[in-house]
Amino acid sequence: MNSTPRRSAPPLRSAAQRREDPAKATTFAVIGIHGYGRLHLAAISQLVGEGLAELTAVADPRGAEGADQVPAGTPCYAVLDELLAAGVPDVVVLATPINTHAPLAVQAMRAGAHVLVEKPTAATLAELEEMVRVSEETGRVVQVGFQSFGSHALAEIDRLVASGAIGEITGVGGAGHWQRAVSYYERSRWAGMRTLDGVPVVDGVVTNPLAHAVATALKIAGAVRAEDVESVEVELFHAHDIEADDTSSVRVRTTTGTTATFGLTLCAAVQSEPIITVQGSRGEIVFGYTSDVLRVRTESGTTEQRLGRTGIVRNLVEHLADPSVALIAPIADTGAFMRVLEAVRTAPDPVQVDDAYVTWVGEGSDAHPVLADVEAWCDRAAAEHKLFSELGAPWAVR
Repeated sequence: MNSTPRRSAPPLRSAAQRREDPAKATTFAVIGIHGYGRLHLAAISQLVGEGLAELTAVADPRGAEGADQVPAGTPCYAVLDELLAAGVPDVVVLATPINTHAPLAVQAMRAGAHVLVEKPTAATLAELEEMVRVSEETGRVVQVGFQSFGSHALAEIDRLVASGAIGEITGVGGAGHWQRAVSYYERSRWAGMRTLDGVPVVDGVVTNPLAHAVATALKIAGAVRAEDVESVEVELFHAHDIEADDTSSVRVRTTTGTTATFGLTLCAAVQSEPIITVQGSRGEIVFGYTSDVLRVRTESGTTEQRLGRTGIVRNLVEHLADPSVALIAPIADTGAFMRVLEAVRTAPDPVQVDDAYVTWVGEGSDAHPVLADVEAWCDRAAAEHKLFSELGAPWAVR
């Protein structure tokens, strides 16, 4: 499919037309369709089948050839400007490089569209503030791609905590043991960068691959807005040959006195599900946020339950049809996470881990580093609320 079609296509339906006839399906345009955007396209496709959504256009500088979930005949443009010139959809979905989130979201909102933007919300806290300001000025809503916010486990955690099932909350911890091969950082110019062409990108383990662990744990701790965060401490390291961090510890103190601490890595020997632990005086709640599994551990034993989740695309459609339906991940409620991102962005450059502690597995683009005992150090950081250097991790040289 050509990146700038010349065939005749029906104009995109404007947001104003959508409001005049709310019974009609919500129209979507997706910007960035060859990466994570394919999952948003899949979610939209399901809603199309239910008569709740319509995919009216896509945009990607590489065109639509080979893209998943793009129906034949869908107009494809090179950039957002061209798409908006043809007409404004109800919702613009942004699955684009981190440094483009803010300018494209602002452009879409000023054109009259609501926005679904992938996480992280933006590359700087100032950009978040601008996006919030434009959202308020234009009346356009912004949903952020923190899918874990839609987990029904969050309401159950709130219920369990309120019931006193684990006693008084003593802290929240997050541990993530993932792997990323060299190919992950070869996929685009911005991957693994702190800045690109002089513009902040901040693509590290804390702010992108395992951002859900941070944002979700902060939400559980009651910190969603930027003003809910009192302080952030970070220690950033990398084993990969990149600018950004691939192994980091983070400690956040909220204004209510709760401490949330994280040990996160992309250099694990074995990839496993990230977990968030709500620590209490009489037990703990362990939440696997990718599977929506909750385990409650108390003196009386351990119980486990698997809960469902509401998708962020579906939730946005429901909100636009009925504003009394609250957004799952409204932009302002990512402010606490963005305080962490800002701390990562303004911290000294990550420290390169000494080769003595790193084993490379695989060859070429498939190779990935394994950092000695990193899983144990991540788990201890989350459990003990200490940074790697405070724990004495031998590679955590500052």
